[in-house]
Amino acid sequence: MYVSKSQRAYEALRERIADGTYGPGHRLVLDRLARESEISVVPVREAVRRLEAEGLVTFEPNVGARVARIDPRKYHDITETMSIVEGAAVALAAPLLTTADLSAARAINEQLRHGLDDFDPVRFTAQNEDFHRVLSAACPNGDLRDAVDRCWRRLSHVRSTTFAFVPGRANASVLEHERILLMIERGEEPRAVELAVRAHRLATPTAYLHRPVPGRAPHPPRSTA
Repeated sequence: MYVSKSQRAYEALRERIADGTYGPGHRLVLDRLARESEISVVPVREAVRRLEAEGLVTFEPNVGARVARIDPRKYHDITETMSIVEGAAVALAAPLLTTADLSAARAINEQLRHGLDDFDPVRFTAQNEDFHRVLSAACPNGDLRDAVDRCWRRLSHVRSTTFAFVPGRANASVLEHERILLMIERGEEPRAVELAVRAHRLATPTAYLHRPVPGRAPHPPRSTA
């Protein structure tokens, strides 16, 4: 299958942003990126524009393209949106999830559990996404699936940092995953599953926003109703 130079550049840049190679604020020099990729500047520029449209890259006057910096409020807003769409997607998917689906999700959660002792936030967050995607993939509403995917894309540039700042959330996250799986296996009401997913999704950004930072006043609590 033919893959355009622009698409290859896009995928390579997005992966480097997602895994933390290019962290928030990193300057993306088009000429340098083109040389590293051994392609011309034009497809690199197209790739960077796509990443800008996804919110992963910003353009600053007299500076150029940079990996988007983490705005705690924006991060919370994106995750708040995701809690709503993912909660709805998993609630619709729950009755359609097979034994194999649930076994796959539980196997990923066991990998997360085993990784707690030698904690790697990048690996943990990648596996965490795998877990969540298994549960939402069976959603019969294509628009909801697309909305969940867009949220994951917007979150990808903070993947290597969130759990690093609040590592205590990792253990709680694994336990919450298990609770959600049990709810689905028991055939609990879709609304209950939806609310459990929403609460789980909001717990990490809430912990991140309220983590102790010297010299910074704590953020006031926000309603999640």
